[in-house]
Amino acid sequence: MSGLVVHFGSMTSEQQKQAGGKGAMLSRMFQAGYPVPEGWVVLPSAFSPQSNEEQPHEMRISDPAWRQLRDGLARLRAKDKDTRFAVRSSALSEDSAHASFAGEFETVLNAATDDEIYDAIDAVARSAHSGRVQAYSSAQGIDEAHRMAVVVQRMVPSDISGVLFTADPLTGSHSRMVGNFVHGLGEKLVSGESDAAAFTIARPQGAYEGPADLAPHAKQLHRYAVRLEEQFGRPQDIEWAIADGKLYLLQARPITTLTVGDPDSYEWNDTLDGDELWVNTNIGEAICDVMTPLTWSTLRHLDNMTSTVPGYYLVSGNICGRAYTNISRRLSILAAFGVDMNRGARMMNDVLGQFPPGEKIPVTPFSRKTVAKEVIPRMAGIVRKLLSAYAGLARFLRETPDWCERMRKRIIQTETVQQLASLGRDELIPYNVKALFSLLAGAGKSVLVTKVKKELVELVGLEDANALLSNLRGGAELASLGPVTGIAKVRHGTMSREEYLRHYGHRGPHEFELSIPHPAEDEGWLDAQLADIGHAQTDVEALLSKQQAKFDEAWAKFRERYPHKARRMAKRIARVGEAARLRETARSEWIRVLRLNRTFALRVGELTGIGEDVFFLYQDELPKLLAGDRTALKHIPARKQTYKRYQAFPPFPSAIRGRFDPAQWAQDPNRRLDYYDAGSTVAEESEQSPDDQTITLRGFAGAAGRVEGSVRVLASPEEGSQLQVGEILVASTTNVGWTPLFPKAAAIVTDIGAPLSHAAIVARELGIPAVVGCGNATRRLATGDRVLVDGGQGVVRMVKPRT
Repeated sequence: MSGLVVHFGSMTSEQQKQAGGKGAMLSRMFQAGYPVPEGWVVLPSAFSPQSNEEQPHEMRISDPAWRQLRDGLARLRAKDKDTRFAVRSSALSEDSAHASFAGEFETVLNAATDDEIYDAIDAVARSAHSGRVQAYSSAQGIDEAHRMAVVVQRMVPSDISGVLFTADPLTGSHSRMVGNFVHGLGEKLVSGESDAAAFTIARPQGAYEGPADLAPHAKQLHRYAVRLEEQFGRPQDIEWAIADGKLYLLQARPITTLTVGDPDSYEWNDTLDGDELWVNTNIGEAICDVMTPLTWSTLRHLDNMTSTVPGYYLVSGNICGRAYTNISRRLSILAAFGVDMNRGARMMNDVLGQFPPGEKIPVTPFSRKTVAKEVIPRMAGIVRKLLSAYAGLARFLRETPDWCERMRKRIIQTETVQQLASLGRDELIPYNVKALFSLLAGAGKSVLVTKVKKELVELVGLEDANALLSNLRGGAELASLGPVTGIAKVRHGTMSREEYLRHYGHRGPHEFELSIPHPAEDEGWLDAQLADIGHAQTDVEALLSKQQAKFDEAWAKFRERYPHKARRMAKRIARVGEAARLRETARSEWIRVLRLNRTFALRVGELTGIGEDVFFLYQDELPKLLAGDRTALKHIPARKQTYKRYQAFPPFPSAIRGRFDPAQWAQDPNRRLDYYDAGSTVAEESEQSPDDQTITLRGFAGAAGRVEGSVRVLASPEEGSQLQVGEILVASTTNVGWTPLFPKAAAIVTDIGAPLSHAAIVARELGIPAVVGCGNATRRLATGDRVLVDGGQGVVRMVKPRT
C-alpha cells in the first residue's frame, strides 16, 4: 500500500516525515529488523474535513484511504482471523525529543471489526482538539495545530507488558537501565490499575536485577535497548511486551527529561543528558564569554571532526551558553578496559585542575564492543590526520598569516551570495579544519611538561620546579606573551603599530566569541593600552629580566645539588620550552583562522540584509540563507532572548557533575565556583576562622613568589583601568586578553585555572606570583582587602579585610 496509508515496511524517508513521531519510529524499527508487530500509518493527507458547525475541526478518513487500509487488514486477517488491532495517535509533534504527549491523545485497543477500527480512527483523530491536548501543548510552548497521523497495528496479547528507560530519567545516570512491568496489557501500567514490578539492567554488561518473570528475556531486551540507543543517538523510553514467550517492541521515543536543548530557541544545557562530569578549567579560560549560536555551532562542527569518543566534546559542550568539556566520556574509555578513571584524572590535573577529594567520576558505560567498533576506528583516522598535520605544521605556521589576510580581503570584496557561499564551503571551512588539526598537533607534546614538572618537584620541591619551568620563551618569543611584550616594543619604538596589529591584532579577551570585534577592528584599542602602560610606568623588560635571574638562581642550585643530572635535565627543560612555544604558536594561528569566521558572517549579514543578527544563526543555516532559504530567521528573536538571559547568570562552577539548574544554583548564597554536584553537597575548600576575619584560600601554585598587597576584583579586562600598580588582581578567570594588565599586578589570583592555564604560564614568565583555581576567590575576597599571596605554595591568606 502507498500514498495515503503506508505499511511500516514500505514507508519511505519522505513519508516518515509525515507519519508523526510514533509512526515514523515504528517504521524505522520494523525496517531495521526489530520485533515490531505489523501495522500501517494513516498519513495526515488521508483525512478530509467534514461539514459540521458544532465541530468545525473534525476530520474523517477519506474513502480512498479507508479502502487501502481495509485491504491491508483483510490480508492480515487471512493469516489469523482472530487478529485484533490497536489504534493510536501519531501527531507530528508527538514522541519528539521535546514533548512526548504520552497519554494525551486517544488510544483504542482490541478493535476487531472494520466498523470498530473505523470508529477508533475517528476517535483518535478528533482527540487532537481535546482540552487536555490543548492544555499540554500550551505548557510545552507548542502553539500550532496538531497534524494527526494514526497508527493501526496488530495487537499483541501480552502476558507481560513493560517500559524500559535506557538511562535513569530522574538522575540521568547512564550506569544502568531502569524499568517496570505488569502482567497483562500495558494499559494497566499506564493507568496505575496494577502495582508495577521494578527492575534494573546494569551497563554495559547487562546484568539483570528484578523479578524472575522477566529474567529469561532480560538479555535480549538489553541488546535491543543498547542497539536502539546507539542507532538513534539518544537515551530511549521503550515500551515492550512478552506474548507466548516472545519479546516484542511496541514503541520507542527519546526520554524527554534528558533532552539537552531546543535549537530553535537556543535553550541548551548538556548536563541534562545525564550524570556526567563537565569541566571548563582551561576551556572556560579561553572561551570565557556566553557563546552566540554561531560561535557554538562553529566550535561544535570542529569538535565533531576530531572527536574519537561518542558524545565527547573538547571545546563545545554547552551549558547555557558556556563552553565545557565532558571529561566523563573521555575517561570512561579507560574504564572500558579496566583502567582506573581517577588515575587518568590525576594525570590530567595540570590541565583540568583538581577535583574535590573523595569525589568519584561518573562512568559512561562504554562496552568493549563499542570501543572496538566506534572509538578505535575513529581514533585511527584522527591519528592519521594528526600525523599529517604535524608533518606540515611548520609550513602551516609560516603560511597562515598571509593566507588569512588574503582570505579576509576576498571575503570583504565578494559581491554575490553565490560567490560567498562557494568561498565558505570550498576554502574557509576546510582551512578551519586544517587549523584545528594543526592546533592539536602543536599541543601533542604538552604531556612532556607534566612529566618534567613531576620529576622536578620530587628533586627540588614545587617552588623551585615552577621557577625552573618559568623560562619557556628560552630566548625566543612565546606567542601568549607577545601581546604584552609587543605593546612595550611599540611604546619604545622598536615595533610599529601596523606590525603589532598584524602579529597580535587577532588576540584578545573575547577571541573565541565571533560576535565581538577583536583588537585589530578597534582603532582605539591599541591607543588605550599604550596610554595605560605609560600611565602605570610598568617596565615589561625589567620584569622579564628579574624572572630570568630567578631562573638562573634556581638552575645554579639544581646544578650544585645534582651535578650528574644537570646535563640531562637541561635538555629536558629545553624540550619543554620548545613544546610550549610550539603549542602557543599553533593556538595563536588557529585563533587567527577562527576569527575569519566573523569576517565571513558579517559579509553574510551584509549581503542578505540581516546585519549582525547573523550571529544568532547556526553555522549550517548560513549556506541555506545564502541560497535564499530565510526560514531560520523567525527563530532569531527567541534565540536573542535566551542569549540575554544566559548572559545575566553569574560565572558557573569550573566542574559540574550531574544535572545543573543555573537559575536555582545562582540563588544559593553559599554557591561554589570550583565544583557543583547535583547529588551531594561538597564542603567549602577555603578555611575561615570563627570570627569570620581570617580567610585562607587554596588553589594551584601557578607562579612562585610571596607578596602582600591590596585586592582589586575585576569582572572583565575592560575594567583594567581600575587596577592600580602593585595591587593583587583577582578575577574569575584570565586569558590572553588580560595579559596587558599583568605587569601592573603584584600578584594574580583566579577562581578557575590549572598549572598549565594561561594565567599560570604568563605569570611565571613575568615573575608575578600567581595562585590559580581557588574556586571562590571573587566571592570571598573584595576590592580593598589586604592579602598575602604565596604563589609557590598555592595559598592566599587574608591579612586585613577592607574597612
